[in-house]
Amino acid sequence: QVQLVESGGGLVQAGESLDLSCAASGSIFRLGAMGWYRQAPGKQRELVAHITSKDVTTYGDSVKGRFTISVDNVMKVVYLRMNGLKPEDTAVYYCYADLTPLDSEISRSYWGQGTQVTVSS
Repeated sequence: QVQLVESGGGLVQAGESLDLSCAASGSIFRLGAMGWYRQAPGKQRELVAHITSKDVTTYGDSVKGRFTISVDNVMKVVYLRMNGLKPEDTAVYYCYADLTPLDSEISRSYWGQGTQVTVSS
């Protein structure tokens, strides 16, 4: 069974920083892109950051210049460094990984359970 487990969420004040991490575990044949989405109450899920297996990154417009995504492909962990947090960054953050499990030839997306980030003003 493939699992993604996030950690690092919490409550911070505006302007502070927070680090999230997400570890993929289980029988993984090939790991592709990884990244983060977030969903705030009453809003649609939006892309936060995406990183390919070749370290090409993409960021949502609202976080560009403040958030940094990185990945350890050996340990299968994706990180999200969030600087200059704003109250509007409050959301549940979900990590995902595009990967091929050992018992399948098909790559698909797997998701973590989500971690709450709350930014107070």
